[in-house]
Amino acid sequence: MRIRPYNFFAGPAALPLEVIERAQAELSDFKGIGMSLMEISHRSKEYEEIHDETQQLFKELLQLPEEYKVLFLQGGASTQFSMIPMNFLVPGKIANYVMTGAWAEKAILEARKIGDVFISASGEANNYVEIPSLEDIQVYPQTAAYLHITSNETIAGTQFHSFPRIKNVPLIADMSSDILSRPLDVSQFALIYAGAQKNLGPSGVTVVLLREEIVRNIPENLPVMLKYDTFTKHNSLYNTPPVYSIYIVNLVLKWIKQHGGLVSLEKRNAEKAKLIYDAIDQSGGFYTGMVKLNSRSLMNITFKVHDDELEKLFLQQSKANHFIGLEGHRSVGHLRASTYNAVPYEACKALTDFMIDFQKRYG
Repeated sequence: MRIRPYNFFAGPAALPLEVIERAQAELSDFKGIGMSLMEISHRSKEYEEIHDETQQLFKELLQLPEEYKVLFLQGGASTQFSMIPMNFLVPGKIANYVMTGAWAEKAILEARKIGDVFISASGEANNYVEIPSLEDIQVYPQTAAYLHITSNETIAGTQFHSFPRIKNVPLIADMSSDILSRPLDVSQFALIYAGAQKNLGPSGVTVVLLREEIVRNIPENLPVMLKYDTFTKHNSLYNTPPVYSIYIVNLVLKWIKQHGGLVSLEKRNAEKAKLIYDAIDQSGGFYTGMVKLNSRSLMNITFKVHDDELEKLFLQQSKANHFIGLEGHRSVGHLRASTYNAVPYEACKALTDFMIDFQKRYG
């Protein structure tokens, strides 16, 4: 029997095994219709039920206020980097961004192609090992189009643990790597977006949660597929949506609900991360965390071994022991364990045991 690896990839990332097995069972014959969901019209009754149910599951799990819409878009979070300023950065206004690392930087570079950008706070001076404090975020409400944050930086391994509140300034967040990992007061945000392939499902769909009022004054001259109101008016069915990806998201949301919702997931995610952080912190310097304690992510744990050659050996032996995805991002190197919702506690315990054993053998 083939061993299922311990999957710590940063994205596309682990999916719940129950979800994969359910999808497998329904792959060729979806609910007795004799065809796969991938083969039928997105206007069909069978798909529309999936579409509407997935939106309702988001609303239920996040307790979305009535004025919020759930949209399904394509193009990943990277397309949102452009869509946001195209829709909301109007002449005479300035887009405000908190610079927390590589993904925030990509969003900023796209916004600068559209209009004026102000860096409200930055962690660049300390090499992004810490999220800027909320008190250090500078925004001038009279000129601000919006304030944009990246809630979790997958490369650096940093995470916002609370969010800024600036009166009369819409808050927009890229939550691609930590959406649905904890309870959230969505009313703080005008718009949240997330590529699915880390915590929601497979790549192919991007979820956008937005307060309806923000789409009232979108410029008319934008391409139709780059306007948020195209999707709000047509229930994300203006063109063919990524049907199968949305179906898998639907199954993931049901899995989250069955496992106690976001309160339960937050507790489990904290327990999983603590296992690995404790192995790092109690190693006497054999392992070193790469992020300051107050900014550590519960989704992406970045660390290194004190000796580069030993670190290479760690990766070799970890692969031989069925751990995959532990290489750090190519831009920073070292090690990274991504512990998203679908990564089981047992995988994190196994990694912790391996880390402790490796230190005993080579420390």
